Amino acid sequence: MGAINGSGVTTFMNRHPRHTVKRLDKAEYAVRGGAALDTLLTLQGTLMALVAWNADTKQILPLRDHYDAATSRLTWTVPADGGWSVMVCQCVTDGDPNVDYLSPEAVRLFINDTHEAYYRHFADDFGHTIVSTFFDEPTMYRAQGRMWTDDFNRQFTLRYGFSPEVLYPALWYDIGSPTAHARNLLFGLRSTLYSEGFMKTIADWATAHGIHATGHQDQEEIVNPTSVSGDLMLVGKHLTMPGIDKIGNGRNTEDFYKVVSSSANNWDRAFVMSETYGAMGNIPVQQLYVTAIEQYTKGINHLIPHAVWYDDSHVTFLPELSWRNPLYNAELPRFNAFLARLGYVLAREGRHVADVAVLYPIQTQYAGHRLDGPKGYYEGGVDVAGTDYPLVSHILTDDLGIDFTYLHPEVIDDRCTVSPGRLDMNNPVNHEHFAVLVLPGVKVISLSNMRTVEAAWQQGVKVIFTTQCPCQSADGPEGDAEVQAIVARMLASTANQARFLSAPTAASLAEALNECLPRRDVMFTGGPHPFNYLHKVIGGRDAYLFGNIDATPATDTVRVRTTAPRLTLLDPHTGATSAHPVRRLADGYLEFRLTLTPGQSVLLVDSRSIK
Repeated sequence: MGAINGSGVTTFMNRHPRHTVKRLDKAEYAVRGGAALDTLLTLQGTLMALVAWNADTKQILPLRDHYDAATSRLTWTVPADGGWSVMVCQCVTDGDPNVDYLSPEAVRLFINDTHEAYYRHFADDFGHTIVSTFFDEPTMYRAQGRMWTDDFNRQFTLRYGFSPEVLYPALWYDIGSPTAHARNLLFGLRSTLYSEGFMKTIADWATAHGIHATGHQDQEEIVNPTSVSGDLMLVGKHLTMPGIDKIGNGRNTEDFYKVVSSSANNWDRAFVMSETYGAMGNIPVQQLYVTAIEQYTKGINHLIPHAVWYDDSHVTFLPELSWRNPLYNAELPRFNAFLARLGYVLAREGRHVADVAVLYPIQTQYAGHRLDGPKGYYEGGVDVAGTDYPLVSHILTDDLGIDFTYLHPEVIDDRCTVSPGRLDMNNPVNHEHFAVLVLPGVKVISLSNMRTVEAAWQQGVKVIFTTQCPCQSADGPEGDAEVQAIVARMLASTANQARFLSAPTAASLAEALNECLPRRDVMFTGGPHPFNYLHKVIGGRDAYLFGNIDATPATDTVRVRTTAPRLTLLDPHTGATSAHPVRRLADGYLEFRLTLTPGQSVLLVDSRSIK
């Protein structure tokens, strides 16, 4: 069941012109110090902010009380000092025919036009033949990257207790020490409205109709997501099946699989989807397997193959991945069976296991972002200095063979507690327990998160900072000193030392993690290169997926921490099962040898779970 990114071409705009995409526009007028203004302001949309802004002193003054809406006149005496301008921010209709993603009211109209139409015709098939909704590539880079909604200020005031008007200059400018806080409030709320307005509204409808809600954001691989997805983890919060898109060969989506699968882990979802192979060209058959194995070892468990065309004589983006293409037709039955076997084991309720957590540094991204940035809205606008979380992700999973879970700042506050030697994520199903916490390129962090980091460290959780250490509070400049003091205490301590890696590499991260965590959940103790892997506990029993996504065969000695007496090897490529030779070690590990060719994977499961 499909619903393509909230548009229906121009049909929705024709039916509901007031409920399409909105844009935030800014106009600035330099004014002379001491001048008495009596100016006509003609508005084209909803007035969001009317302020005086001094770029020299960073002072911001509200001017709405000096504006007479009945006459459209602004009367105000400018302070005597120089550097003042009047800033007018309006929310206007953009002209883009898509639904206003930030408005639940608008999205409900869209659902009524699309999803309800399906339900009226096929109600008996819901939950059986029709099992999910699917949206494709909604994004906030529309409206020139300044997507907004008329209800923004009201929502802000309801949630935070004050008007945001004097914060609006921070969307474009450094307003001094309050900048990080202001941007976290404004960009953070916009991300929340996007997640709640579009994704949650669709998910609520899907749940009420007995089906899943899935789909994927456009441009998931943009490192600073603020003006694209807002917050890529938050996009998946309300979906029953968060998703991602692997499209093209030149886009490093692989380094963002863990963001989306971690979103599912954080908010206790069992399923993670990927739309895969679009615009990748006529890739070799082996690449079909390598791509899928990388996805499944990084937490995806439901792959939807793109690139099956109704008319194979008019293929817009290769490949044409169907029985009609002689490159693939002989292999597709085996490949489909391979995916089905992986899904049968992994696409079910269970919990993910990893020793390492990585803070998702969205608060740093918000603080470093501004509208109309130099990279342009399609590419995310601003590269935030010191950002390294995709690099850290790549090193951990692909170089070191160490799985991890991103923790969202909201989840650290709402779902995490500290116990001796552990930071615990307390979900009913996907409860995870971390011995190491990595803060990758984090400059700005909430005080509540920073205090939890320190409390975990005091209880023996190892902490690794990379590239830059936190030095600013997302809650306002009055918290900066506390953030800096906590970091200083941690780095200075000799009793329970934290580590700072100024330029993280595979070698430096390996050294730090070998010191911090010599006994890991899964360990590779011999071989040229660790395998990618996933460890889940399903029905109380351990299940491991190992895969070789490299170009050469490899043999490795693997140790897994498990109570299983034996492991059964399930071959997802052939369906064969066999007992796998293991050796029980005295320290709670099973040890075994594993040889995998390129594009090969195996499932190893607790033999007690095989029936």
